[in-house]
Amino acid sequence: MDDLDPEQRQVATALSGPVAVIAGAGTGKTRAITYRIAYGVATGAYNPTSVLAVTFTTRAAGELRGRLQQLGASGAQARTFHSAALRQAQYFWPQVFGGELPHVLDNRMPLVAEAASRLRVKIDTPGLRDLVAEISWAKVSNVNAEDYPRLAVQHNRRIASYDTETVSRVFAAYEQAKRERSRIDFEDILLCAAALLSEHPEIANMIRRTYRHLVVDEYQDVSPLQEALLNLWRGDRAELCVVGDPAQTIHSFAGAQASYLTGFGRRFPEATVIRLVRDYRSTPQVVRCANAIMAAPAREPAASGLQPVTLQAQQPAGPEVQFVEAQDESAEAAGIGDWILQHAKAGVDFRDMAVLFRINAQSPAVEQALADRNIPYLVRGGERFYERPEVRQALLALRTNARTLTGAERGSAVEQMKAILHTLGWSPQPPEGGGALRERWESLAALLSVAEDLQVEAHAAAELSATPPNDQEPLTLQAVSAELDRRAEAQHVPAAQGVTVSTLHSAKGLEWDAVALLGIHEGSLPFILAASPEQISEERRLLYVGVTRARRLLRISWSRTRNGNGQPRRPSHFLEPVLPDALQAAAQPPRPRRHSRQSALSLHCRSCGRSLSEAAERKIGRHLGCPATFDAQTMAMLREWRRQEAADQQLPAYCVFTDATLIAIAEARPRSIGELIKVQGLGPTKADRYGEHLLAIIEAEAARTRASS
Repeated sequence: MDDLDPEQRQVATALSGPVAVIAGAGTGKTRAITYRIAYGVATGAYNPTSVLAVTFTTRAAGELRGRLQQLGASGAQARTFHSAALRQAQYFWPQVFGGELPHVLDNRMPLVAEAASRLRVKIDTPGLRDLVAEISWAKVSNVNAEDYPRLAVQHNRRIASYDTETVSRVFAAYEQAKRERSRIDFEDILLCAAALLSEHPEIANMIRRTYRHLVVDEYQDVSPLQEALLNLWRGDRAELCVVGDPAQTIHSFAGAQASYLTGFGRRFPEATVIRLVRDYRSTPQVVRCANAIMAAPAREPAASGLQPVTLQAQQPAGPEVQFVEAQDESAEAAGIGDWILQHAKAGVDFRDMAVLFRINAQSPAVEQALADRNIPYLVRGGERFYERPEVRQALLALRTNARTLTGAERGSAVEQMKAILHTLGWSPQPPEGGGALRERWESLAALLSVAEDLQVEAHAAAELSATPPNDQEPLTLQAVSAELDRRAEAQHVPAAQGVTVSTLHSAKGLEWDAVALLGIHEGSLPFILAASPEQISEERRLLYVGVTRARRLLRISWSRTRNGNGQPRRPSHFLEPVLPDALQAAAQPPRPRRHSRQSALSLHCRSCGRSLSEAAERKIGRHLGCPATFDAQTMAMLREWRRQEAADQQLPAYCVFTDATLIAIAEARPRSIGELIKVQGLGPTKADRYGEHLLAIIEAEAARTRASS
């Protein structure tokens, strides 16, 4: 307990629930909750086998188990939601239904594609991904296929590829195809466990007697389905400890609801609320930047309930945060490459540096800039590292060879491993370009880095003990294989000798000495499709997550244009509180040019009142980064009308109206043909052709609003 600060100690000694821990980035939440469990076990308050700690990733669960073992609480269970639910369902399902739990699909995409094909819905790869994502969102949100069209509108869910009715039909056909094959998917694991507990009280009572103390990590990321299962595990007991950070809620698009965390105090008025505020990760300069960004302006909705913390830096001072404006995207990527080289020469390991961005499409320019400078890099994806085919193949080969390759005559363990990995596609130099070949090489290089690290550690330990070279125990291939198996069990992904290239979403939970944030301009962050106030706020939190990944060095950049031409970009308005004075002018929109046909409404943003300059902004009547003002139901009706009109004319939907024009119509709410013509992107011809229908939709929705109020 001497290792804990006062707030962490408060968490560790709060042994009876309910307890809510609001833990800022880098404040040691994992330390606090593992010490809480270990202290409860050490004092006799907990039987270790009565504790269930749940989190969202196998890596995090493995880290929890490892720390609990070190603290003498190895009997406590630490699992992901899905792992805990699967274990329970596999145990109880045969008792209830007399047969094994259906097998879990490895990949749902083929079955979704088959369902679409049955319905003669045309699909391509991006469209298939959209369908899979929507079905996943619906299931974690407890939305069935029949209710999807209605609830998708309420939640402002829309995809460019398909309308809500088509998604609903494919969703229903997919569920039918699973039943025909006696298969379940990832979300069904939770649904099966929840059904067993809710429909069979004897099973619920057995689980509640087994797990009397529940701990939930990353509670801001729970979905309605996970919250329902958690409540079934808990029953009417209050022995619950939740840990999370409202400022790191960045997965709402996938069904996460931070309101379960922020509203914890309202649901449990007797709860103990503890705030971890001491940031042990980042320098004061980085912390100051993060705090300023999270101080949301008045134009964004204020959160209710438990609020994020204001971080207090505990590390020594470091360099100031760098803000860089580049001429175009190529120059921006080149500047990042030079910055990385500069710090590599100053002693920062490549593996301790990262380049983070909003969407995958921003990755190629960075990859090219790093390759041009011979900087090793690894692209971080969503697939679990130890489930990659090349990693599984390599681990099997290492186990096999570890039983036969012994003795110094075969070379050091590192040399032996290089020889094995060479047969699987590794080479001393990475392949040029990207793609599958590069990804395979990166995986194998990451495994090799573990052997190289173990060899360095062995030499260092021998030097410290003053062991003569001839008496040193050599590192063996068996030891390397065993260490990799241990890491695979804990989902501890090795850090290969390369710069991490990743989206901001994939970087959550990680940290580096040096972080470069790329493309932090309006339209990228906040992303251009973020329309509602809630979506804008989530984009701000995404930037906060990116900033707080940096321990010491942070570079934030944007480019004035994409390729040297086109409308100039502005840095994200999220940066306004932290930009140096010399760059503040770049953040302000330039004075608008006067156009003869421009309406008065299009000159100023209807959300913030500032002037508009870019064509896309003038079209919708607000800055791209400002919250939208249209009614979601009106927008849904306009999109449905456009879909039908496009189908009748056998045209793509955008040929009738683009999304930007529909948004402009919904926000302007015209009441006459004259007002409709003033909407940017419409004009007399389309007003004459479609005006009657558009005005009828606007009036119908206005009448509905008046009636409901």
